[in-house]
Amino acid sequence: MNTTKTMNLLKLCVGVNTVEELEEWQKERRKSGVYTSPEHVTRFRPKRYEEVLNGGSLYWVINGAIAARQRIIAFDQRIDPEGIKRWAIVFDDRIVRTEPVPKRPFQGWRYLTPKKSPLDLPFQGQTGSFENVRRLFEKYPYEEFKITIEPYPR
Repeated sequence: MNTTKTMNLLKLCVGVNTVEELEEWQKERRKSGVYTSPEHVTRFRPKRYEEVLNGGSLYWVINGAIAARQRIIAFDQRIDPEGIKRWAIVFDDRIVRTEPVPKRPFQGWRYLTPKKSPLDLPFQGQTGSFENVRRLFEKYPYEEFKITIEPYPR
């Protein structure tokens, strides 16, 4: 039985103003051959890396708010051009939008417990889904709907 807890990481997404820009930037880096899976290279591997690899995600802070996450699938050692050891945080391709949560700037990365992590937004990747829900509410009286909200698995 795996008794290791799950831990997430939190990181500023510098130079990107929207989740769409992050998606495009990662696509371009893959297309140009910079990497085969999305990754972020950092100086140190987290001390709690086993907890992060137990289903953890990296939550991206974009424009002053947590806006998206990507599941972390590996930590790979790299050697930079100066011969210094680095660590690549390797992500799943899928970028999941989350509830926006304001976050002040900080350096490096931070741990983020699952309990304090924002929930995933519903309707991932379905263009116009929120507009479709609004139209349904306009078409049918509110009393006819029973709404149940369940958290998405992390």
